[in-house]
Amino acid sequence: MYNFLLGLHSGLRYIVLLLLAIAIILSVISLFAKKGYTQTNRKINLFAMVATHTQLLTGLVLYFVSPFVQYGNMGEAMKNTMARYWTVEHAVLMLFAVALITIGHARSKKGEIAINKHRAIALYYGLAVLVVIVAIYQSGRPLLGMTVGS
Repeated sequence: MYNFLLGLHSGLRYIVLLLLAIAIILSVISLFAKKGYTQTNRKINLFAMVATHTQLLTGLVLYFVSPFVQYGNMGEAMKNTMARYWTVEHAVLMLFAVALITIGHARSKKGEIAINKHRAIALYYGLAVLVVIVAIYQSGRPLLGMTVGS
């Protein structure tokens, strides 16, 4: 089960990063071109958020079945760099990224002016992608390489 979940979680990252990249690019282009907020923008932004939340749920399940996560012995986990990363740092950074995406999506929905909607997506989704990239980089695993098994 662990290897399946790890492969799923690793593979979903491509969908999440692709949808976030599309949402950010569309928002930045629309922001500078002063374009309206379209149904396409709304759907891409929503799909990016849903994919991110799906990734979060997969990660939470993986968290509890992973041999690297040592939530039962936090003292020992804090002494080991990799155990600390997988037990605390990865989870906190990714939760922060998901929170940024959720806030950005909510702000884009509440904005009344198209430029504010585009700005919210570009800013919050962009910051979230930076957090995700930092978190993946810190793991020592490849950003674009598949990770299956360890």
